[in-house]
Amino acid sequence: MAENGEQKKKINNITLFNFYDDFNEKIDFKEESILNQEMFLEILSKIEKLNENKEIKFEIKKIIDIIKSLETGKSGFLDTISGSDTSNIITNKEMVLGYLNQIIQAQTIERAKYYIARLKKSLTETKESKINDLNLNRWKEYRDILTDSLWIFDKRDRSGAHNANYWGNFIPQIPNQLLRRFTKKGEWVLDPFLGSGTTLIECKRLGRNGIGVEISPDVVELANKNISAEKNIFNVRTEVINADSTELNFKQELEKRNVKSVQFLIMHPPYWDIIKFSENKKDLSNSSTLGEFLNLFGKVVDNTYDVLDNDRYFAVVIGDKYSNGEWIPLGFYTMNEVLKRKYILKSIIVKNFEDTRGKKFQKELWRYRALVGGFYVFKHEYIFLFKKAKK
Repeated sequence: MAENGEQKKKINNITLFNFYDDFNEKIDFKEESILNQEMFLEILSKIEKLNENKEIKFEIKKIIDIIKSLETGKSGFLDTISGSDTSNIITNKEMVLGYLNQIIQAQTIERAKYYIARLKKSLTETKESKINDLNLNRWKEYRDILTDSLWIFDKRDRSGAHNANYWGNFIPQIPNQLLRRFTKKGEWVLDPFLGSGTTLIECKRLGRNGIGVEISPDVVELANKNISAEKNIFNVRTEVINADSTELNFKQELEKRNVKSVQFLIMHPPYWDIIKFSENKKDLSNSSTLGEFLNLFGKVVDNTYDVLDNDRYFAVVIGDKYSNGEWIPLGFYTMNEVLKRKYILKSIIVKNFEDTRGKKFQKELWRYRALVGGFYVFKHEYIFLFKKAKK
């Protein structure tokens, strides 16, 4: 019996070694190395049939050595059957190695085979979400998508049409993160405080349709210029409306454009009167009191409520302010206004506020002021994430 067992083991290893020879022949050692998905899955299936954990680990280590010898381009490992079609990317090098190392670390053969099965599933099956394009069977690939409630960015994204020339615009990484998490390609995004167009630039980059509303004609002109500078590689629609969001009939405006509803709502309103954006009295930045500001903001929330689909998400990006030596928790006041309108609070995210235009060259001065005045310098803002519940 022992002899049969040794013979079986030898046959298994011979089969696998022969398979590795074929496997290596399928690798194209060019500028971007290619790993054949069909071949990779076949070898995983063979390893999965082995009867001892040490055998599994031995064979997996050989795969790891092969993969580590590859120099992959940005697209990672491609399926050779599909040629250079990057939509058929298996995964990146680090991702594959992560799964394989997990198999190596398994303490039992049952656990090792479980990890092999999970890796195969991640490559062959798609677990779709109702609100985004992420394949949850390959969730480990999305390392750049943030899931913590503290967001720290080194600097703002200035690629493509993005720039920081408009005082008060928010960093592009915020809509980028939110659109990837809470929308699918081809869906509609609404921004009632568009400003210089950051949200719609990200819509074009990510393949989402977008509508933005801006009260100032001059800023509308700037927004259109910025948005048009971004390539429309996904052939999506982006439209800018010059209007007052506190009075606009959003449902009617969408119907004019043959749009029934939107799937994501994002607002980056003025932080009350910290920056005066226009001379228009209806501009929220010209509110004479906190109560007036919150009342106008509440009207925008009311006006947009019916055009957002049920079970979809709404984000508000806002910070606090100081007035007469007192910290005004403007963010939480606006959060409360949304909660009055039948929204469910899903998350409170704090984003660092490292280099603002107002404090960029005055860090030491603001540190001195803080020590003298007994307060802390603003380096953050809030992203309040809500969900519209079914009626």
